[in-house]
Amino acid sequence: MIQALIFDFDGLIIDSETADYLSWRETYVDFGVELPRAAWDVGIGGVDLFNPYLFLEEQLGRPVDRDAVKAIRRQRDNEIMAQLPVMDGVVAYLDEARAMGLRLAIASSSNHSWVDPLLARLGLTDRFEAVLCRDDVGNVAKPDPAVYQAALAALAVGSDTAVALEDSPNGAAAALAAGLTTVIVPGPMTRGLPFPPAHYRLNSLTEMPLADLLAALGLAVI
Repeated sequence: MIQALIFDFDGLIIDSETADYLSWRETYVDFGVELPRAAWDVGIGGVDLFNPYLFLEEQLGRPVDRDAVKAIRRQRDNEIMAQLPVMDGVVAYLDEARAMGLRLAIASSSNHSWVDPLLARLGLTDRFEAVLCRDDVGNVAKPDPAVYQAALAALAVGSDTAVALEDSPNGAAAALAAGLTTVIVPGPMTRGLPFPPAHYRLNSLTEMPLADLLAALGLAVI
């Protein structure tokens, strides 16, 4: 039985993970060095698992003005983000979930200061009953399950009645640790990464309707 659908945010609702990497890669190029994917991929879906400032300094062999780097990188990131739409299939899943009477929440490793304005720009704020971010759980990020546990508590549902949609290995690990049925939906930045064993994997939310996914999982709506 299922009562709730819990979405990751970055990389699932909006492709901010690609924007983040591209803006950092361009910043590294400005300094004459490369940002290899192997180093970057470790941190996708989490926080403080990879320090791009420290890695840049290690490549250069000297310290950098981190505030100046942050300002330049953020400006480029904002330029890319401003052009990004809702990822394919998200709105259809939200519509289907609402028609089924499912509760909807977001569980994100990002802060509200990042997630909330983007949800508003995308016109999705009112679609979710609860939006839980790392600043709701003492700045603990995935793969720690805290943000998923907080989302379950906010919806007042058990982990055995909720499905998580995740695009990153760190996010999937968090959802699984919280006891949720976990569906992997990798994005452009995560398709080639090794994921923990989950309950199902989609190439995109457009691959099958929500009803078919729930049927494949053997779940009925309460």
